Amino acid sequence: MAIEPYRPQQPQYRDELDRELDQKIDQAFYRWPWKVRRLIWRTFLVLGAIWLLSKILPAAGSFLFTSDMGAVIMQVLVMGSYLFFFIGFQFFLMFYFMGRTRIYWLKPGETGISFKDYKGNPEVLEAASRIVTLLKGAKEFKDMGGEVTRGVLLVGPPGTGKSYMAQAISTEAGVPFGYLSAPSLTSAWMGMGNMKVMLLYRKARKLAREYGACVLFIDEIDAIGMARSSNMAGAKVGYEGHGTDQTGGLRSMMMGMGGGAGSGLLNELLIQMDPPPHEQSFVGKIMRFFGLRNKKKAEMPPVLTMGATNLSETLDAALLRPGRFDRKIAVDLPDADGRKEIIEYYLAKVKHEPMPMDRMMSDTIGYTPVAVKFVINEAVIHAHFDGRKAINYWVFTLAGEMHEGGERQPVRIMSSEARRRIAYHEAGHAYAMVKLYKPDKARLNKVTIIRHGGALGMAAPKPVEETYTSTKEEQLVDIQVSLASRAAEEIFLNVQMTGVTGDLRQATIRAALIVGAFGMDNSFVSYLPMGYDGLLRAAAGGELKTRVDRILNEEYAKVKALIDNNKEAVIAIAEALILRNELTDIDVNEILARVEAEHPFVSESEAKIQQQPFGFGTARALPEPTTISRRRSADTPQRPESAPVPSAQKPIAEQPGEESR
Repeated sequence: MAIEPYRPQQPQYRDELDRELDQKIDQAFYRWPWKVRRLIWRTFLVLGAIWLLSKILPAAGSFLFTSDMGAVIMQVLVMGSYLFFFIGFQFFLMFYFMGRTRIYWLKPGETGISFKDYKGNPEVLEAASRIVTLLKGAKEFKDMGGEVTRGVLLVGPPGTGKSYMAQAISTEAGVPFGYLSAPSLTSAWMGMGNMKVMLLYRKARKLAREYGACVLFIDEIDAIGMARSSNMAGAKVGYEGHGTDQTGGLRSMMMGMGGGAGSGLLNELLIQMDPPPHEQSFVGKIMRFFGLRNKKKAEMPPVLTMGATNLSETLDAALLRPGRFDRKIAVDLPDADGRKEIIEYYLAKVKHEPMPMDRMMSDTIGYTPVAVKFVINEAVIHAHFDGRKAINYWVFTLAGEMHEGGERQPVRIMSSEARRRIAYHEAGHAYAMVKLYKPDKARLNKVTIIRHGGALGMAAPKPVEETYTSTKEEQLVDIQVSLASRAAEEIFLNVQMTGVTGDLRQATIRAALIVGAFGMDNSFVSYLPMGYDGLLRAAAGGELKTRVDRILNEEYAKVKALIDNNKEAVIAIAEALILRNELTDIDVNEILARVEAEHPFVSESEAKIQQQPFGFGTARALPEPTTISRRRSADTPQRPESAPVPSAQKPIAEQPGEESR
């Protein structure tokens, strides 16, 4: 290998080295006379204080213990010290028991929750794994010139696993985990909340210096992070698929709560999340006092603040800016594959018989991971009290029914007329669901006149698949289903019952959204800038009322004509309900098949819709209830073990005098 000849260093390059060396020398001796004077002065100050104490303390002790005046002074000092410590101890107890923050500090891995326990949302898991990588390699990342993530905001409905994910991140990163609720930072004493925040982050940074990083999780952060004024409300990071701000009224109502002590608490949180670099260690502070600390930038230990909320649109914009909550992760409801993964995970923890997984995935549409866990655990409770050794699909459906509609609480004493009214009310809902819902979108799950929770009866729909958007026609169908109960009351009973209040509320809300939010009524003007409550006020008593009322009357006329032209089918469903109390979709379809063999179905388009005022219709003469009931009860099968579970949607219920569930 050829050896290159020696080449002397170029003069230009030697000049650059000399210039860099001169800069370092200048930096080292920058303001050196002032630094030397400060070092000498503070050294003499400390030495002088030590010399004075060594001379004064022995003489003062001798005077206090030997002279008569010393005894008086000692009594005064003892009494003063007693009062000082007694009052201070009282304040300490008040702070400890009433003012201190309720926070749980957990060492690495103490929660026992890791990424293998988080199921149902792989996208969120991937984002979390990146955060873990940054926490593990914080030093390497800083050497590259990057800044470690300081804040992560988890946004999503309750029960989607936000705190669960925070615990998994701390376990995977091998760092301590601090868990607290944001309201615990508030205090009745002015300034105490600021002190709580300072002490909280002081402890977090101390643990971060020891373990390399620390995760601080603040649940319900909107309790202290509310925008200080309406124009400071941050951009929405929501999870609602239709994009409507259903918390606008809440935001406008609570915006004033950010003032005073609440605003000071938020300001302290903003400072602690993004503080200027400053010395943390005791030795460094001593060296800084004597001016011996070098010019290297102070290193702040990485503390990752994780916040969880389902009201992100109410948070202050300063809290959402980069440098504080750098990342925002939407933790949404799991899809079909996610629910399958969650169901299999929790089923593996309990004894169970072979389960129809596809059916369970369909039954749990709209369920959160916590809801799935609850239903499976509730199924174990049902199986235990039934004397079973393992759960099966039947007890799973019972648990789902309790989760959605509440406990079954039959009314022991109810007149036959009251049962008949409730049956026809729910039969109207059930028939409209069967005939108006598209088979590939939704179906009737069950209809019952047994009280569940506060509802005297309900007709529960079941979505067939996840829906993320809907058309105007589908919205109008939902309005018709809601108004079908009133149509059945007027046609068959010639009465108007109080149980329709919840139905009218749902129908009015949908019509208001069609008119003032979705742009489906020949106008693109949206009323949502005034908030969700502003939209409802405009629809109930403002300029939108006429348009909303027109839609409600049109859809009511359609569903009333549908029921009126197929009254035999509705009567059959109602009479079967009176006899059997509860019908599944299989029962209803069998009843309709028999009735429509004699009385063919008349569709909405074939029916002649008479435009009439919203009010009473002509009551129909009904056959004797026992005739149809007895005929149907003899050949209608009872609920099979494969009967479906009620849907995750809100059932349409009848409860006199109150809104339906």
